[in-house]
Amino acid sequence: MQTHQIKVATEEETKQLAARLAVLLKPGDVLTLEGELGTGKTTFTKGIATGLGVKRHVSSPTFTIIKEYKGELPLYHMDVYRLENSEEDIGFDEYFNGNGICVVEWAQFIKEFLPEERLEIEIQYAGEEERIINFTAIGSHFEGLLEEL
Repeated sequence: MQTHQIKVATEEETKQLAARLAVLLKPGDVLTLEGELGTGKTTFTKGIATGLGVKRHVSSPTFTIIKEYKGELPLYHMDVYRLENSEEDIGFDEYFNGNGICVVEWAQFIKEFLPEERLEIEIQYAGEEERIINFTAIGSHFEGLLEEL
């Protein structure tokens, strides 16, 4: 497991970092996003969407659980917070083994469904707008990806 930490000063820097990451992703990649409410999980996903060429407005899928976006690669944005204490499988394998990129907010609630290889991202407050973004690569593909980032 390889870890990497980046500090960003603004929301725009968060989006730019995520957009740079997006161009390194390949079909089937799974990113998990953890962090307190308001730390910027959806902001990070907006940057991923920009990097993938998604034209639609990206918003949190809190009430729908999964939102799908078309870009150079499909983007599957999941907010599984509402699945806490649930064993419901809503077809995660189809998404995780599909031809798109999966971004999963609150992934700790579906750990048993997550693929073995993934990029875990934790966003922490470091000030009013500043954030510390911790990346943990699980698997050689994501270790190489972090080196490029």
